[in-house]
Amino acid sequence: MSWAGLKLRAGTWVEVKSPLEIAQTLDADGLLDGLPFMPEMMQFCGKRFRVLRRAEKTCVEFPGGPVYKIREFHNNDVVLLEMPRCSGDAHAGCQRSCIFFWKQAWLRKTSRAPTAPANLLAQQQELRARLKTTQGPGRYLCQSTALAQSTHTLTRARVVLKCFYDVFSGSRGLFEMAKYVFVPLYEYVRARSPRLLVANLKRTPVGRLNLQPGEWVRIKLEPEIAATLDSRACNRGLRCDSGMRRFCGGRYQVRSRLERMIAETTGEMRQVESTVILDGLNCLCWQNHVGGCPREDFMWWREIWLEREQKLGCSSGAESGELSGKQRPEA
Repeated sequence: MSWAGLKLRAGTWVEVKSPLEIAQTLDADGLLDGLPFMPEMMQFCGKRFRVLRRAEKTCVEFPGGPVYKIREFHNNDVVLLEMPRCSGDAHAGCQRSCIFFWKQAWLRKTSRAPTAPANLLAQQQELRARLKTTQGPGRYLCQSTALAQSTHTLTRARVVLKCFYDVFSGSRGLFEMAKYVFVPLYEYVRARSPRLLVANLKRTPVGRLNLQPGEWVRIKLEPEIAATLDSRACNRGLRCDSGMRRFCGGRYQVRSRLERMIAETTGEMRQVESTVILDGLNCLCWQNHVGGCPREDFMWWREIWLEREQKLGCSSGAESGELSGKQRPEA
């Protein structure tokens, strides 16, 4: 990576290029360096946003476990912008709400309000015709499913070097990065200590609350959650790891239901049962990977791990918790 690669620092105002300009950067499959420009991103063409942070690296899911590895985007030219997450509208209503990755070739630095081209609709139609949302029968193509092909492995030395890049680019503060370095080391040592107790069930139970966005819930205590898990600490394939200890008993607001999602490793659409996303609880894989990861995927919660709260109105800031590790629901 050259220092010129840091020209888009955190806080920089950028304009998403026009559909025609973006189309010129894509190959026949609608990809740039293996990363797709998705139809859900077209609505932002011609608009201004601030850079949230650079994506110096990202976690990528691989089959078997699941297994997550920290990898680098080809050409190391990806940033995140301050904008809404993916709606899933062009991918059969996937509800993962992933954050968008933006190649710098799709952006330009700007200090003024953009002007939409007169033929914007025609450009959008032309670009949409270039974009693919499937990669075979029953398999979807999106940025999540393309992460393995759009990234490459990193050496340990380069992972450490990227911690400095994150600080110099303004993506992370110095003390924030210190946490991202020392906490994973602590967690590595703590991994030898006893984890969340589990019930070793052969068949795990289903809990249905039919929770809706805006409702408040209490996360059950550790023994109550453990009683719903199998020997892998999973409830019907969805893992609840030891990080649950830090917010058991806390109150949170339901952000959305999770009923269908695209599996990152296969591209298949999975139907998910009795599961919700809680506001403010994002994946904290930085606890397991030195330097962290910019994706901040939402975590997924079985309703059997929650209790509906009747009392309304609670600030999630003071009671928000953090979930370590990753999950992969199977049903």
